[in-house]
Amino acid sequence: MNVKQFIKKHRDDWKQLEQLVTTMHKRKKDVTGSTIDQFYRLYQKAAQNLSYSQTYFPKEEVTVYLNGLVSKSHNVLYKDQISSMHQVRHFFSTTFIRLLWEQWKFVVAALVLFTIGAIGSYISVLQDPQNMYAILPPEIAYGVDPEAIGDNSGWDSSVMSASIMTNNIQVAMLAFAGGITFGLLTVYILIYNGIIIGALAALFWTHGKTYEFWAYIVPHGMIELTAIFIAGGAGLLMGYKLFVPGHLSRGYQLKVNAKRSVQLLLGTIPLFVIAGIIEGFITPAPIPLEAKYFVAFATVLGLIFYFIIGKRLFLKESGVLE
Repeated sequence: MNVKQFIKKHRDDWKQLEQLVTTMHKRKKDVTGSTIDQFYRLYQKAAQNLSYSQTYFPKEEVTVYLNGLVSKSHNVLYKDQISSMHQVRHFFSTTFIRLLWEQWKFVVAALVLFTIGAIGSYISVLQDPQNMYAILPPEIAYGVDPEAIGDNSGWDSSVMSASIMTNNIQVAMLAFAGGITFGLLTVYILIYNGIIIGALAALFWTHGKTYEFWAYIVPHGMIELTAIFIAGGAGLLMGYKLFVPGHLSRGYQLKVNAKRSVQLLLGTIPLFVIAGIIEGFITPAPIPLEAKYFVAFATVLGLIFYFIIGKRLFLKESGVLE
């Protein structure tokens, strides 16, 4: 049996199970004994399908889909009474990390696109600093003074932190929503943001202010860029599945992968909040530049710790780890 035949044979049962999961979550009063029996039967069958798919189609989209369906069904069956706060905690500690590890290639692709833009503009401005005025938006090109770096007079940390968070979340949402354009808008946003960083880095290099420039970028930038790459990866995932739907229809791919992409986007919100706080309060603070680099190092360690612990949690939940 090939993957197309496998999907065709069992798709109706999976759809019924999805409907029952929704019913048992939202309309508990409508749940009867026969409904529970049907749910349990379909859940067991989906678990068997998942095992088969993991064995014979480990790299196919259907395996990822079944893993999510069985996981949701398992939660309904055994964790129906968990509190809302517990669900939120479970999402950020397990669900989000599982999705991130499953779709890591798209996150890396977002990183590569950003890097291409950054390297291209960096080289261009190094060769001729006047190129900066053609590359950067006028408000940035004419408003940046490398010699004035560190001068934060008139900086209202609370206001700026909120403004920065809002702007970064808007960029992430635009990168995510760009997936509906088959990923073309997402690609543009990632490369464009890379171009801005690369051009600024080259500008500060020509003024001998590289150490100072990165000291004001990396404390918040490590978390901020990670979140943007994840949001961009979510957009690329949706765009790719629309462009290459495989054995499933584009409408079905949009339905399934839009949900995954939204979950990836939601998972970045706390990262943007943390980055905004750092950018509003720590980045402009009159502290040694070495302290700013230390904050950047601490954020990287925190991200690594979060992703590794989260991976262990979802592997344990899946039964891979005891």
